Amino acid sequence: VSGEVPEEPVVSKKSGLLYEKRLIERHIADYGKCPVTGEPLTMEDIVPIKTGKIVKPRSLTAASIPGMLGMFQNEWDALMLSNFALEQQLHTARQELSHALYQHDAACRVIARLQKERDEARSLLAQAERQAPLPASAVTAVSNGKRASEEEDMGPGAKRMRHGVSDSIIAELTECNAALSQQRKKRQIPPTLAPIDALERYTQLSSHPLHKTNKPGITSIDINPSKDIVATGGIDSNAVLFGRTSGEILSTLSGHSKKVTSVKFVAHNDVFLSGSADKTVRIWQGSEDGNYNCRHILKDHTAEVQAVTVHATNNYFVTASLDATWCFYDLSSGLCLTQVEDPTNSMGYTSAAFHPDGLILGTGTIGSTVRIWDVKSRGNVANFDGHTGAVTAISFSENGYFLATAAHDGVKLWDLRKLKNFRSFELYDQDTPTNSVDFDHSGSYLAMAGSDIRVYQVGSVKAEWNCTKTLPDLSGTGRATCVKFGPDARYLAVGSMDRNLRVFGLPEEDASTES
Repeated sequence: VSGEVPEEPVVSKKSGLLYEKRLIERHIADYGKCPVTGEPLTMEDIVPIKTGKIVKPRSLTAASIPGMLGMFQNEWDALMLSNFALEQQLHTARQELSHALYQHDAACRVIARLQKERDEARSLLAQAERQAPLPASAVTAVSNGKRASEEEDMGPGAKRMRHGVSDSIIAELTECNAALSQQRKKRQIPPTLAPIDALERYTQLSSHPLHKTNKPGITSIDINPSKDIVATGGIDSNAVLFGRTSGEILSTLSGHSKKVTSVKFVAHNDVFLSGSADKTVRIWQGSEDGNYNCRHILKDHTAEVQAVTVHATNNYFVTASLDATWCFYDLSSGLCLTQVEDPTNSMGYTSAAFHPDGLILGTGTIGSTVRIWDVKSRGNVANFDGHTGAVTAISFSENGYFLATAAHDGVKLWDLRKLKNFRSFELYDQDTPTNSVDFDHSGSYLAMAGSDIRVYQVGSVKAEWNCTKTLPDLSGTGRATCVKFGPDARYLAVGSMDRNLRVFGLPEEDASTES
């Protein structure tokens, strides 16, 4: 193998070839075959050979003094050449490293300067938005939804001027209603909807502390199904956007001075709405970097804003307040087009929701009455009585026929075709209110939250509504405040009076099997 006389000769049983022992051992360990014939070979096939002491002859160059001097001279010359090449490489490497460090230092300085300029520009812009009023001739909405000229003319007791709902807006609402109603006639249950047996196996998947510990409590939840983002409003006056898939907080929206009572996503344009006990509503606009900036602050209510609901066109929304009024807004401008007062309701609204078709608005009052409004005429067309205590939540079914309302005495189901209550659920004792109720988007399931979370399979006016799953409130507070179905009812997002958002659904192995 080496071309030299072996010091420890061994011979192969199979080929009869002679090898140096240390070389053939290494070759067999690496390749397991004969280096000459290529046949499989093991150390058991190797036989050592006994030989006499072998004296290696000296090479010609080392046999005389002149030859050895020449050999030493050649070795020295090779060493000097190698050393010179290494010094050249070291010098080149030092130059490249110095250049790279200079570029890195220059880049860091540029980045720091740009960040400083960006922060200064943002600060100046925010200061200008707070201090500089719009001119009287401006037609864009200022932060509270009023024009600058109106702001200057209004005294403390003056009544605000409203632009009203124009004929073009009514036509837009009517057209949207007709399109959605036509689609609803052909509506089918999506095949991706979670089946009943899957809901029966739902358990807590995760718990995420989103809000402050000194002011715990989640008051409202909404979900953006296209991006799988969960929004929560808290008693700590913040709204938090949470990526369920990534398990990370995407953005914390601060600005309200009191608890956030209602949060809503707008399906298009990356817009988010939040209502608060500080009497204001904020319109937040998403940016490319994932942050949300406050575009408008609406100050049309004189008491706590309890509910925000978005119209099916995604161009308008309604807010309901304890000041016994609800406001109809244009989303793009932030203008309050009309503010509807109810002379028969002096106690204020505690909940509100649009019908899926958009021409009906449902509101719940402190006085336990559910009021149904015609959006086009802003008239009260029906009232549902029978609850005890404030109506805490309202949810319309996607089928367009059923309305679920929650109050202190439980949940009631209403038939909108006959305007009557056809089923009631008294879930808890008289000291435990039902805080939230939510139909999933398909209208197949109904979730309720109080001291626990219950999921019902939707029946009909005559058929039973069976309780499919009861989930415990794991917050330890005994009070689940809000519940929301995820896309295709694949999970439930639950908020309680602690700071944690809890997600219930199928464990990963069960979910993959189900898929």
